[in-house]
Amino acid sequence: MAKRSKRIKKKRRITWKKLFFITILFGVLIAATYVAYLDFTVRTRFEGKRFALPARVYARPQELYPGLKLRTNELLSELSLLGYRGTSRPSEPGSFHLRGQVVDLVTRPFDFANGRQESMALQVIFNSSGVKALQRRADGAQLDLVRLDPVMIGGIYPGKNEDRVLVGLKDVPRHVIDGLIAVEDHRYYSHHGIDPRGIARAVFTIVSGGGLQGGSTLTQQLIKNFYLTADRTLKRKFTEMVMAVLLEIHYSKEEILETYINEVYLAQDGNRAIHGFGLGCSFFFDKPLEKISLSETALLVALLKGPAYYNPRRHPQRAMERRNLVLAKMAESGFITKNEQMAARTAPLGVIDRPPRGTSPYPAFLDLVLRQLRRDYREEDLRSEGLRIITTLDPRIQGVAEKSLAGRLSKLEKSRGGNTKGLQGALVLTSVHDAEVQALVGDRKPRYKGFDRALDARRPVGSLIKPVVYLTALQDPQHYTLATLLDDSPLVLKQEGAEDWTPQNYDKRSHGKVPLRTALANSYNLSAVRLGLAIGVAPVMKNLQRLGIDRKLPAYAASLLGANALSPMEVTQVYQTIAAGGFRTPLKAIREVLTADGKPLQRYPLEVDQVVDPTSLYLLTVALQDVVREGTARRLAARLPSDLQAAGKTGTTNELRDSWFAGFTGDRLAVVWVGRDDNQPTGLTGSTGAMTVWGDMMAGLDPEPLVLPQPDGIERAWIDPASGLLSGSDCPDAVELPFIAGSAPIDSAPCGPPPGKSIKNWFKRWFR
Repeated sequence: MAKRSKRIKKKRRITWKKLFFITILFGVLIAATYVAYLDFTVRTRFEGKRFALPARVYARPQELYPGLKLRTNELLSELSLLGYRGTSRPSEPGSFHLRGQVVDLVTRPFDFANGRQESMALQVIFNSSGVKALQRRADGAQLDLVRLDPVMIGGIYPGKNEDRVLVGLKDVPRHVIDGLIAVEDHRYYSHHGIDPRGIARAVFTIVSGGGLQGGSTLTQQLIKNFYLTADRTLKRKFTEMVMAVLLEIHYSKEEILETYINEVYLAQDGNRAIHGFGLGCSFFFDKPLEKISLSETALLVALLKGPAYYNPRRHPQRAMERRNLVLAKMAESGFITKNEQMAARTAPLGVIDRPPRGTSPYPAFLDLVLRQLRRDYREEDLRSEGLRIITTLDPRIQGVAEKSLAGRLSKLEKSRGGNTKGLQGALVLTSVHDAEVQALVGDRKPRYKGFDRALDARRPVGSLIKPVVYLTALQDPQHYTLATLLDDSPLVLKQEGAEDWTPQNYDKRSHGKVPLRTALANSYNLSAVRLGLAIGVAPVMKNLQRLGIDRKLPAYAASLLGANALSPMEVTQVYQTIAAGGFRTPLKAIREVLTADGKPLQRYPLEVDQVVDPTSLYLLTVALQDVVREGTARRLAARLPSDLQAAGKTGTTNELRDSWFAGFTGDRLAVVWVGRDDNQPTGLTGSTGAMTVWGDMMAGLDPEPLVLPQPDGIERAWIDPASGLLSGSDCPDAVELPFIAGSAPIDSAPCGPPPGKSIKNWFKRWFR
């Protein structure tokens, strides 16, 4: 029995040893697997794309050249948007000084699609007409063209809304590195990712119930920010230490330090998180990192302790005290001298009052940019590849457009009351020559990022459709000319399964026989419907698509009076083709896309397609000038220069729910809509609502006159308006009109005195 008992005890000892060994082995395997997983995680992220870089969206770059129509105050406004600093002696990039008619400025460098433009000190000399000359300050050389760096108008950010500007370690000033080492990890170059003394202190603190604090090396901080969550647990701390050691095994101190400098969180700008010293320097001091001073360096390092608590804009005293502590630690570590420390201590914080915008001040325009970009780029690439997008937005024109819309709507509400309360509006302004969208407003509160009425509000367009009706008729010159008499008598249209349709003119009257140009100028509904029915609704709608509407619209009689709903952007595309003489060019908001390092990736050239014969379009444009000169838009004459010769069309919908105006000058086209989101009546016609916004805006932009070059195939003749027949130039009321060659009337009207004047002439002869 004794021997058997000994054998059992021996077997038990062997079993426990095996179990212990297996447990240890299993634990080692698990630990090894976990470490291998962490190692894979560390290397995958660090060797791949470390940072998701947001796309940056810029306005058009302001070009300066002799002869440019630009006022001094307009240049100063542009410099203000760019964050240029006024100083008595501009010497740093981004500084300027105004003295009389001369602006001394130092431009910032920028990578354009055709190459980098370096910083330049120059003089912009003005006269009463605009820019007279450009001179390089260094040698007085005359310059033909200088581009300012474009205004950044927004960004397309990664999912976490992190924003940063990457910098290489070679571009980081030495005192930035010294400040980090002195304050965050003074044994950085001697440890291997973890600091045993710091770890012991942290473990003691958590065991004693004081929470997790201290003990993190710079490498550990990077691991926590780069890979882990902010959970304050012992497990997370252990994982952090293992990953820190692995990171130091695989990568050099310089690589780790560079990544840390680009990763650290420094501030919050709305929902945008400011990361990295590169962006932090721009955000607080409006300068590149290589230009940062010692005192500014100390402030950025100070923020690492608590970006919100030490925010220098909100808590300048706290920030000052923490900055001075950083300077003291740098001196204590031997990185700076006592004299340097004291000099930096006496320096002001130097933080700019207004940081560069992160959220777009132009959300409606940025919405358009995003829609156009998504045709060519994946969402992931837009949010992570650091693309630089140069757009067509002109901030100066955008500012005038915003003020015109908001200001005029407020005036209308105050002066008219009633249904004008709660007015909303939208506006699109383009360049006639190249279809670039220079301004876009989707809300009377333009900073509000919500429903974009310019792009998405589809409303009946009313009489804005009539030019398409008349264009369709004028394309048949053997039957219709500007002098053709149209029937403006009442009509009733039978509609199967519905009430009869009885359109009316706005003045509730009919006008008998009226010349085509007069019917359009006065926006008569009856003559437009009769004309549209005569030529066919389907051809009119086909022409509408040809001019720029990319979707099929229903074709029914009410379409001739604008019953179809279009957005302001769609209307702008139609009128863009009209303003361009029948050449359709898709509206564009983007000029070019560059990579993160400034290399051209894609350009958006002009796409021009002639969709309408220029002769019929010329006749229509002459008629649209009559709308402004003597028709429903004649009130514009009191607001604008007499030689502007603008062309346009008012639009009003049933019960005065929508007020529209589309008009163009020699260089600019704009479409304005005014209405209510609840679709209730506003009491405004096209001329009393939207047209007043258009007039305010053009009055602030100094547009070029609309000079129409007469195309080949056009002849001119004097016409008697009452009969539509030929007349003499000296006949009463005769007007000279353009005709497509061979379409002018053959018969002549008698050249008698106008009605009512014959008796007067008889009395003159009697008393002579």
